[in-house]
Amino acid sequence: MDYIIRKLEEKDLPTLVVLCQHHADYEQAPYDPKNKVALLKNAILNSTPSLFCYVIACESGLAGYFSYTFDFSTWDAQTFLYLDCLYLEPDFRGLKIGEAVFNKLKQIGIDNNCVNIQWQTPIFNVRAIKFYHKIGAVGKDKKRFAYDL
Repeated sequence: MDYIIRKLEEKDLPTLVVLCQHHADYEQAPYDPKNKVALLKNAILNSTPSLFCYVIACESGLAGYFSYTFDFSTWDAQTFLYLDCLYLEPDFRGLKIGEAVFNKLKQIGIDNNCVNIQWQTPIFNVRAIKFYHKIGAVGKDKKRFAYDL
């Protein structure tokens, strides 16, 4: 399977929104695509991005995406890379693309002097959890909360 990992381009935005919907469906979460193309364009493609996004592109189109931000850890007193989303379409799982994605993320983190990469996944995402353990990640049990504004 030939693919490349590249930065998101403006032409990718409509497909990114579709992938976000697939991701939300997979994680059994609500998702409203309304205005997302414009909002994501503003967050990712402006001169001071608040979100960074890469896509996994293959001959047939986009097979997945990952997005991240940089945050600061009070306890570590250092910057970390926060992996906000990672999604691969079902036909592209198990092909070692996830390993390539994490190699890319590790390099981005190193290049930006990050202390670590942090992320979360639903407890029922057993396949992903096994993969994360396989690459050497350590799970930290916490409950995530959100407060709508």
